[in-house]
Amino acid sequence: MKRAINIFRATIILLALFTSSFAVAKPKVLVFSKTKGFHHASIAVGVPAIMKLGQENNFDVDTTTDASKFTPANLKQYAAVIFMSTTGDVLNDEQQEAFKKYIEAGGGFVGVHSATDTEYGWPWYGDLVGAYFKSHPKQQEATLHVVDRNFIATKHLPAEWKRFDEWYNYKYIAKGLHVLITIDEKSYTGGENGDFHPMSWYHSYDGGRAFYTELGHTDESYSDPLYLKHLLGGIEYAMGKRK
Repeated sequence: MKRAINIFRATIILLALFTSSFAVAKPKVLVFSKTKGFHHASIAVGVPAIMKLGQENNFDVDTTTDASKFTPANLKQYAAVIFMSTTGDVLNDEQQEAFKKYIEAGGGFVGVHSATDTEYGWPWYGDLVGAYFKSHPKQQEATLHVVDRNFIATKHLPAEWKRFDEWYNYKYIAKGLHVLITIDEKSYTGGENGDFHPMSWYHSYDGGRAFYTELGHTDESYSDPLYLKHLLGGIEYAMGKRK
């Protein structure tokens, strides 16, 4: 009997070791929210909102404002890096090179709102995020056109989406973007990019994946189910999940 018990115990231990060796680690993202220009108050609610999305959708979330985290050894643990309303020159030359190599190795990027108001002196980043900010009128309601409703970040959205936010004009828009959402400049005052004024897009870039949404200036965005699902879809795309 004692021998049978020992065999049973050994079997349980071996089974546990076997099972743990095949356990799949959850993907992890890094939320980076350093600002060297305007600081959006909504960062304070946006970062916890992404953490909650991770808890609800089986991915881990690390957060930082510390650019020294941008090293090859540290970045390689993340499925995606999220620039959460960053502004200004947030990375030095060495950190830029580490991030560039991360993307070249197949990493993912998500830019939220003023991620386009970031790193003006680094053209590679401008093409990664997809545009550079120029100006914005006062916050107001406008009509968005969801021009691709088959993508993971937009398939839940209405074809026309009326929403209140801060709407950017761009002084540079990269080529080759797959545009998801445009804004109707006739529906608000202060638009300067004409009949085709993109607000959200994705693209493959330099070996990696990039998603950007202009939406997300307001605190209320981060309790809006439509916006949160839009942001989640962008994160999932950047992590490698397709449509």
